[in-house]
Amino acid sequence: MAGITRYDARRALTRFGGQAKALGGALTVMWGALAANALAAGALFSYGIVPRTLTGLRGILFAPFIHGSVEHLLSNSVPFAVLGWLVLTRGRRRFIGVTLAAMLGAGLSAWLLGAPGSVHVGASGVIFGYLGYLMLNGWYERRLIPILMSVGVTALWGGVAFGVLPGQPGVSWQAHLGGFVAGLWAAKRLHRTEAFR
Repeated sequence: MAGITRYDARRALTRFGGQAKALGGALTVMWGALAANALAAGALFSYGIVPRTLTGLRGILFAPFIHGSVEHLLSNSVPFAVLGWLVLTRGRRRFIGVTLAAMLGAGLSAWLLGAPGSVHVGASGVIFGYLGYLMLNGWYERRLIPILMSVGVTALWGGVAFGVLPGQPGVSWQAHLGGFVAGLWAAKRLHRTEAFR
């Protein structure tokens, strides 16, 4: 019995290490991009989402890794790590699916609804995708652990969902809205793909 316990603990640590590497790697790219952008006098902002321009579409892929300031990235780092990790506990394939859906939803929404000439950057659209997914996933899974996760995330982070509404200057509510809706869609679409481990 003790051998099984040691094996399970070792497997859990290995899984946690892989999750930490995935999230840590993404955050390292974000911080590296911030430093590179500072050295390049803001040249990376050209890879953000510029609404209704052909070149602005590439921002769907690049914008989540680009941030406007240290404060901007700091405000995104903790929710990205925490909510991203909670999504990762549902499985790697599901995490990739939710992340891609959030990137696409946030990016297209910013591209379609953003003000002309504006530039949208940052990981907050992806974070809102994670939030939407986690808030609704328990409803579709109908099992104890996913339900508890949904209730806990809604209780602790649910108020953040008001960030999908216009109001705060300099904040891309368009990306927040698109990411959140994409996360809700992903909860419905992906809930049968992997079991909780």
